[in-house]
Amino acid sequence: MDGAERARAMNHDTPTPIPPTPIPPTPVPPAPVPSAGPAWWQRGLVGFDLETTGTDPAESRIVTAALVDTLGGTPTRARHWLLAPGVPIPPEAQAIHGISDEQARAGGRHPAEAVEEIAAALCVRLAQGHPVVAFNAPFDLSLLDAELRRHGRPALAERLAGRLVVPVLDALVIDRAVDRDRPGPRTLQHVCEVYGVPLADAHTAAADALAAVRLAVALAERYPREVGDLTLEALHTHQIGWYRGWAESRQARLRVTTPDAVIDPRWPLR
Repeated sequence: MDGAERARAMNHDTPTPIPPTPIPPTPVPPAPVPSAGPAWWQRGLVGFDLETTGTDPAESRIVTAALVDTLGGTPTRARHWLLAPGVPIPPEAQAIHGISDEQARAGGRHPAEAVEEIAAALCVRLAQGHPVVAFNAPFDLSLLDAELRRHGRPALAERLAGRLVVPVLDALVIDRAVDRDRPGPRTLQHVCEVYGVPLADAHTAAADALAAVRLAVALAERYPREVGDLTLEALHTHQIGWYRGWAESRQARLRVTTPDAVIDPRWPLR
């Protein structure tokens, strides 16, 4: 989570004057097989968000983190962490999430202890099959993985017995795929406005995590065939392809003026 608007928002797709490259249409998923019981978006979802020192997931440090358990978009429990990142928090990051060096040093946890708790809590939910919802998941999950390696702790995949980090729902990836021609920025605040999702206290980890969940629910309700009626497994797989398609198109546009530009196509973890 992230910078002029937030320490992560710089990673989100914004309009560019570079001539567009033709983008193939998003494949329409096959008709879903009806299943008994409520749809995935009516069940338990876990919002996840980080506020950080910068925009590079390999180098930035976690300042705050939140996991918000919800049922159909209604919060039932939340966990929040404040860390002393061990490096100065740049002024531009402080301006986004409001946490100063003094606050972090005075009330923040040691990062090694905190990232262990965050990863353990996240993996418990994944192992139980609860979808983890984020807005720009590769940033948050990759940054958490980098912090774990930095402090000599097992990575997310190791904690999950080597299996893939699933199921993950990324409201940004889904929105880009189902409404790709919509003009304007794709920051969390702007996308919330599009779908009528309230976002109080933007750029606080708990508020952004809950907003990501509510966006996923809103997308499922608005786009039942493409999103809401799919199984979690199918939707996770579609997001891998959707993100790769966006990354390849974005990279092609950037290379018109920056020949060595690279957009990593991996999702949800780099």
